Amino acid sequence: MKKLLFFAILPLVNFAQIPSGYYDGTDGLVGYPLKTKINEIISKQVYSYTYDDLKTLYGQTDLDKYYENDNTILDIYSEKPNGVDAYNYNLTNIISSATAEGQGWNREHGMPQSTFYGIYPMYSDLHFVIPADARINQLRSNFPYARNNGAANDCNSPNTTPCTATNGSKLGKSTTPGYTNTVYEPIDEFKGDVARFLLYFVTRYERNLNNFDFMLSTSPLDGNKERGYENWYINMLKDWNALDPVSQRERDRNEVIYSIQKIRNPFIDHPEWVDLIWSNSSDNIAPQAPSQLKTVAIGESFVTLSWDPSLDSDVLGYGVYVNGVFYKSTNSTFTTIDRLLSSSSSNFTVKAYDSSYNFSLDSNIVNVNTISSDILAKDLMITKYIEGSGNNKAIEVTNLTNHEVDLENYYIRTQLKGSNSYYFSDSYELEGKLSAGESIVIIHPNASFSSFDTNLAKFITNSPALSFTGSQYVELAFGKKYLSNANTNNYEMAYESVDAVGLQNTNNNIGNVSLYRNSDVKDPNVNYTISEWTSYPSNYSSGLGNYLEVSTPDMPIFDIEIYPNPASNYIFVKGNDVSDVRKAQIFDFSGKLIKEINNPFIAEKNLNISNLNSGLYILKLDTKSFNFIKK
Repeated sequence: MKKLLFFAILPLVNFAQIPSGYYDGTDGLVGYPLKTKINEIISKQVYSYTYDDLKTLYGQTDLDKYYENDNTILDIYSEKPNGVDAYNYNLTNIISSATAEGQGWNREHGMPQSTFYGIYPMYSDLHFVIPADARINQLRSNFPYARNNGAANDCNSPNTTPCTATNGSKLGKSTTPGYTNTVYEPIDEFKGDVARFLLYFVTRYERNLNNFDFMLSTSPLDGNKERGYENWYINMLKDWNALDPVSQRERDRNEVIYSIQKIRNPFIDHPEWVDLIWSNSSDNIAPQAPSQLKTVAIGESFVTLSWDPSLDSDVLGYGVYVNGVFYKSTNSTFTTIDRLLSSSSSNFTVKAYDSSYNFSLDSNIVNVNTISSDILAKDLMITKYIEGSGNNKAIEVTNLTNHEVDLENYYIRTQLKGSNSYYFSDSYELEGKLSAGESIVIIHPNASFSSFDTNLAKFITNSPALSFTGSQYVELAFGKKYLSNANTNNYEMAYESVDAVGLQNTNNNIGNVSLYRNSDVKDPNVNYTISEWTSYPSNYSSGLGNYLEVSTPDMPIFDIEIYPNPASNYIFVKGNDVSDVRKAQIFDFSGKLIKEINNPFIAEKNLNISNLNSGLYILKLDTKSFNFIKK
């Protein structure tokens, strides 16, 4: 049956369900800055579950209460909104493959899993991983969504593409302007659903997009973190968002997923944001090149740079290049390049790019030689490892490099033992930025520690990487994609071990124990050395999330921001409970304490830094640290 649309009521229900303050900070924003702000909101805390969990979670998110209302699986690839479905499934009808429609269902990644190498948390994200008929899922393969003419024949074996499925969805050559290869087209009833979960994908994983396998001919991704998709795909998704307004089914599904993953699809809550974000007019005028590129700090394994911004009003960000090769993009006018070799020479340049992805000429070239040694950590470190009873599993990662580190290329991996050999589990990707001195916790969602609230962790997951039992090798790894097939532009992910607990290819004996890294250990170690750790009894978790703490900390972690950055004479602070900060400390990049003030914000909400030399510094406010640049 056709679902009912109560236009006068449903929008009110929709907005009433959005938690108060959830989208704070979005007012007045438009274009890609709005998208980036939304990304910050929906990525603050990451809950993810195993791919296997989806088989039962669909019982909460994807049952038909809107058409036949028979509590069978609601599959948008086979649902007939105005008639009786050709077949129905319950949760037990999951299969691996099919030769015809109606044989069973699969878990379908709206954005193909090969795009992100099958890595968590993307791999099991309910917002874009949906139940679908196995046959149509197989035929859709990695093809993008778009309009096509299908064919008169059905999609059952031996017929393949082009074809038309039982509910009218189609596979065939694209008729959408801008693309001519094979595509899959859902029926009009669900085109908006597809558009909104695809736009969610490039918003939620904005900072990861350049790492994905986007060069394939079947991928509509463009590799840019702001726009996300190629222009032809954006235009089509905007059309589909308008063609098929948000339904009550989408609203209900969004609420249930929010209760599970703690993340909402913003384009179900605010479909008007689609046009507000992807509304940039195009031009072919390159912006002015950034100038005055200079070195702010040099270490054994890192270089920090700053530059004067391009003066063009439509500049989105800056591409940073090392020896002529793209390294990363940033919206700031300073950045740190990590993982360099000691006593090595590199050339650095920066280019500005605008909303049309026109790139400026290179900035001036800066040649830098890293120093031979320093007292700073060379990379991130695992500082706590907890393998307790049941699901009491957690890992703490700490940044002792004395500068902010991007987490997007860091992964947690666990080595498992097969019948004949050892292999690594699906990787779990970290996200965001880790300030100097800051620690993050990756924890199992069903952990129950007496001195740590699981809901306070940054990453909460029962993915395979967090299912270690004490016999496995667990590592923090750095991932970098590489071209595996030049004929198809296919990329894969390669991993380099950064730090580890346990030994590879062996049966370890670190179960029912809490291991805390000793304070005199300043560098990660891929060769697990027991003397670097202090052992505590099973389920011990005191100080988890605060490096070197072995008892419950009594200092709160405040919600504080500093500005401006870079700064000239004063650093200002804002946020809740600023006046409660007990101590402010300023360190230089080598870790030397430069300045210390007790109760710094009782009278003023700023710090005088006019006597500091130009360079990179660390400001520590009780337990929270910030990088800042003194001009």
